[in-house]
Amino acid sequence: MSSAGRRVRRATVVGLTAAMLTGLLAVTAAAAVPVEAVPAAAAAARTDVYIKDTTADVGGEPHALNPLWASPDIKVCPTAIECAVSQNPIVGVTNYLFIKLRNPGPYGSGTSNGVLRVYRTTPGGGAVWPTHWTQIGAANVVSFAGVTTVTIPWTGVPGPGHFCLLARWVSATDPMTFEGPDISTNTRHNNNIAWRNVDSVQLAVGGSPAVRPFAIGNSLTVPSRNEVVFAAAEPLQAIGGRVVVDLGPELFERWRAGGAVGTGVRAVGRTQVEIVEPTRASLGNLALNPGERAEFSLLFSATADSQREISFTVTQFGPDSSGARSTDLGGVQYLISTVKR
Repeated sequence: MSSAGRRVRRATVVGLTAAMLTGLLAVTAAAAVPVEAVPAAAAAARTDVYIKDTTADVGGEPHALNPLWASPDIKVCPTAIECAVSQNPIVGVTNYLFIKLRNPGPYGSGTSNGVLRVYRTTPGGGAVWPTHWTQIGAANVVSFAGVTTVTIPWTGVPGPGHFCLLARWVSATDPMTFEGPDISTNTRHNNNIAWRNVDSVQLAVGGSPAVRPFAIGNSLTVPSRNEVVFAAAEPLQAIGGRVVVDLGPELFERWRAGGAVGTGVRAVGRTQVEIVEPTRASLGNLALNPGERAEFSLLFSATADSQREISFTVTQFGPDSSGARSTDLGGVQYLISTVKR
């Protein structure tokens, strides 16, 4: 073969190799794109649907409103007819989730097409996204101007029937601005994510304690130290209320090894502490391993009848992936009332 022929053949091979490499890189890049990623062309038709985190929320990203985990736009009802006030789900039967989508928010306009997805996890804080969340259901939605209420059936609710709920509006024209392992950070930075942890606790006077699960977690890749804060709008003693925290053997031992740091509490058993401060108490220096989520129990009881409902919140504070040393990592609002047996 002449030298000219060898040059032509070499150029052809190089060209084919470059084309194959380009194709391989294109396939690899496509495989790396998340399933719900937003096409670049979507920016030309930006829409903005939002779900309220608090009653004062108007869709700003990020915001400093609290509590972050009591969205008024997420509601659980026992029937397909929307109820006036969200209720605890009934175990073993079909319940219904009602989520309000508000259009437009401050960052776009126009009709938006997307998927509304709803998830659940054990009540509490520190739930790592998406590891600790289980999808309940999803609905394809066209969101027009105004408020669109979406109904999603929740079939076969597992026991004990107490959950954190998370709603995510996923749309090609309304992208998430930031998503990492911290649900609290994600919710604060995305107006199309909302979170609800509200539990009604009705106590029979003199009856057995009502037990509620609560979990604390660490979304970091290093160990963390955390605090759990208990706060009541008014003294629980006003309704003869009592709250005992059963940490379980392992978490109780970690608390004790950390110096039994706490305020407004006293040990009442091998693994239990009682909340004795009327309106605010805490357990501190609780060690959690990377990616861990530890569960304990809250025991509520009452010795007096009352017509009032008292709000009692339990919140986890600790470090998050943004670098904050102590931030609200999630909590639950318990609405406590009493009835005579």
